[in-house]
Amino acid sequence: MTTDQNLMLYAKLSGFRLVVLANRFGCDSEFSRDLHDRLVEGLEAAIGRVRIIMSLERSVLTGDDEFAEYQLEGEAEIFGRLRISLLDDLEIDFDTYEYRINGGDWAIALTADYTGVDIDYPELIAVTDDELGSLAPIIEGITSETRIAVNASRASYIRCGRS
Repeated sequence: MTTDQNLMLYAKLSGFRLVVLANRFGCDSEFSRDLHDRLVEGLEAAIGRVRIIMSLERSVLTGDDEFAEYQLEGEAEIFGRLRISLLDDLEIDFDTYEYRINGGDWAIALTADYTGVDIDYPELIAVTDDELGSLAPIIEGITSETRIAVNASRASYIRCGRS
C-alpha cells in the first residue's frame, strides 16, 4: 500500500470508530454495549497497526533505519491477516485433533471407546443481524470499505455433546 492509501485507510477506520462510539449510546442491552466496545477495541488495534506501517514507511523513505523495510513487510503481512472478533474465536489444529476458543487452553476433539473413534470439533455460529441490531450495517461497511473481516460468531458445542 502507498502512503496515500494508508492515510485513507486510517481516516476510514477512525471514522468507523467514531460511528461505533456514537451508536453505542443507543444500546439497550449489556450484550449490545459489549459488542460495541469490542468493535471499538478492534478498530483501535487496526488504527494502531496503520500508524506503525505509516511510521515505517517514513523510515524507509528517509533511510533512517536499515531494517525498516523488513519490518514494514512484516507489519503489512500482519495487517493483511487482521480480523476483528466480537465474540468467540475458534482455532483448530487438525494435526493434533485439538481446538481452543478465545486463546484459552487446548482441548482434545478426539475420543475413542469400544464403538470406535470420534472427532468432534465445536463450530462457529454467526450472530444474526437481529442480534447485532444497529451494529450490523456498520460491520458491513467496515468490511466492504476496509477489507478487514469482522467476525461475530459464537462457538457451539451442540455437536460435541457439551451443550
